[in-house]
Amino acid sequence: MTSPAGLTASLGRRRAYWHAAGCLAVLCGALYVVRRHWPAVESGAGRLAVADHGWLLTGAVAAMGTWAASALAQQGAVVTRLPGPRLLAAQFAASAANHLLPAGIGAGAVNLRFLMRCGLPAGRAAGALAVKTATSAAVRLVLIALLAPACPGLLRLPQVPPVAVAAATGLALLLILPLFTPWWARCRRALAAVLADIRALHARPARAAALWGGSLAFAALHALVLIAVTQAVGLPLAPLQVALLYLAASSAAALLPTPGGLGSLDAALALALGAAGTPGAGAASAVLGYRLLTVWLPLLPGLLVLGVLVRRKAL
Repeated sequence: MTSPAGLTASLGRRRAYWHAAGCLAVLCGALYVVRRHWPAVESGAGRLAVADHGWLLTGAVAAMGTWAASALAQQGAVVTRLPGPRLLAAQFAASAANHLLPAGIGAGAVNLRFLMRCGLPAGRAAGALAVKTATSAAVRLVLIALLAPACPGLLRLPQVPPVAVAAATGLALLLILPLFTPWWARCRRALAAVLADIRALHARPARAAALWGGSLAFAALHALVLIAVTQAVGLPLAPLQVALLYLAASSAAALLPTPGGLGSLDAALALALGAAGTPGAGAASAVLGYRLLTVWLPLLPGLLVLGVLVRRKAL
């Protein structure tokens, strides 16, 4: 007879296999799209190679600022004072880990271990991550609502095929299903703990300012990276338009569980830029430049920092 621990491990492995299969399917689809539109991608890479270096440097500085913004938001999600240098290093390492595991699992695991090493119980550490994630999502929605009137007609709802509607309906049912199972009691207790943490944080203005300010700066700096790249390659889009397109595309890509949004965010950004009238080569160069500054250049240093933190038992 299988023990409860063995059954839990088996279920965990099964979920990991299904998650990995889903990620592989999405990434294969992204590779297929790249292969199909290879001339545009190749032209975009050539256009990026001769881009304005000053704007690219601006984008690189903004990309580095995202780690400080993430550290500020993480500190704001915790009442306890966290060690600043280690917190910043953990965010840098988390950004690298996030591109190796799907749906934010890498970044979440790194931050969870860091918070627990700082003395927080596992439940409180998980609650802090939930508070930070929820605040980030709320900030993005508010920014979209504020920028959309300034860019009328830029965001258009695409025609949704029946298959997508059916899939969304099935997902909604899966999310509602726990309400009618014994799991709901645990979910309710976890939600109550998160709400208590939110009230405690907002009772301290400095923590609330760090949480919301860091989340706002994180989204704004990522948008600035894309703005700088579009300016570098000479795309005829206003900065506010690019910011709105980034926020909408990144919010949509968050629904697809790929590592760091690889494939899903790239496709969403390319589609958003294309829908705004950008030629295929221009959209490809902007996406490639954004990914170069936010993923590929920091990836190896981030993994090295992650290894150092693990070796020093900071994670």
